[in-house]
Amino acid sequence: MTLFSKWFQPKQISNEDPMKKFLIVGLGNIGPKYENTRHNIGFKVLDELAKQQETSFTTDKLGDVAVFKFKGRTFILLKPSTYMNLSGKSVKYWMDKEKIAQENILVISDDLNIDFGTFRLKAKGSAGGHNGLKDINEKLGNQNYARFRFGISAMFGKGRQVDYVLGEWDKDEMRYFPELLDKASKLILSFGTAGIGNTMNQYNGKQVEDL
Repeated sequence: MTLFSKWFQPKQISNEDPMKKFLIVGLGNIGPKYENTRHNIGFKVLDELAKQQETSFTTDKLGDVAVFKFKGRTFILLKPSTYMNLSGKSVKYWMDKEKIAQENILVISDDLNIDFGTFRLKAKGSAGGHNGLKDINEKLGNQNYARFRFGISAMFGKGRQVDYVLGEWDKDEMRYFPELLDKASKLILSFGTAGIGNTMNQYNGKQVEDL
């Protein structure tokens, strides 16, 4: 029996204390052509965390899902399969299905307004022009959920934003990825165990010194 099959039984998960369950959402677009693009950093972070926790994703309704336990908490990892602009539908479905408190939701997204290699964790806030966050705000009816913004910087010319966001990471950026993805995974575990305040204090800011 795999770790996934052991824990991903709807009755087992739903019957647990809702305050010990966390829905971690990585935003991205499905399909191989988007796999290594900047806009898919949410998927990349969850892939790394799932690997570290020795669990795997299974395709389910409105997304790919993986589950693991850590220090008495259950982490449900969700990669929506609705495409970025409709992410809210998937988030709302899994939040309701697993009876997860909204304060236990963390959404991971890219952010053009933050330097590459910089993390910004916030308890709530606006969409900041991000279409995935905008749809989640609309589907939930509020902005009161935690979001983890992964800085991708704004190194593009006028009118090239879409190409940049949907472009692949360059070689200079890629060499920092192992360290950044590891720290992103630790941030998520801290969010679920130490709380958002302590996690913000520890992780907000630049993550790689020589950037």
